[in-house]
Amino acid sequence: MTSILRRLLAAVALVALLPVNLIIAALLRVLQGKNVLFRQTRSGLGCKPFTLVKFRTMRDLRDADGQLLPDEDRVTGIGTFLRKTRLDELPSLWNVVNGDIAIVGPRPLLPETIAGLGERGVKRGSVPPGLTGWAQVNGNTLLTLDEKISLDLWYIDNGDWRTDLSIVISTLGVMATGEKRRRLQS
Repeated sequence: MTSILRRLLAAVALVALLPVNLIIAALLRVLQGKNVLFRQTRSGLGCKPFTLVKFRTMRDLRDADGQLLPDEDRVTGIGTFLRKTRLDELPSLWNVVNGDIAIVGPRPLLPETIAGLGERGVKRGSVPPGLTGWAQVNGNTLLTLDEKISLDLWYIDNGDWRTDLSIVISTLGVMATGEKRRRLQS
């Protein structure tokens, strides 16, 4: 899919999903306070950094030393629902419109994670990261980082428009039913 078509589809989706985004933002504002969006630097095409935008699903809770508490202690009730259904990712459509990410591709990781992957990180950075990807429809949070990277590299070597279509359809299934670990070649 060309970059222009991808960006146009994301813009249409943003407009179509505006009511859902507004409802989620209003709920987050009431339940969690002022900051409804989460922004974080991620690694994009060519390992170039960009700012990923998502709905905030965690509180900024720290221990006595100022260190963040584990994720499971910081995720809010609505955050758990948004993550399970992937609705926390809706603002990332703006990143697609902006050209930072594609609809399908390896999920954008933190720059330090990419740097720690060596040559695998460089290869992963050779394609645009995506809103959803092969690893996300094959287990995602149920997988180790190494398993996700292997699936991402399989996608880079073997993915085509049919794979992308399958990933988009499977993503809708994950949103409806939750994650399941699959046994696939990687």
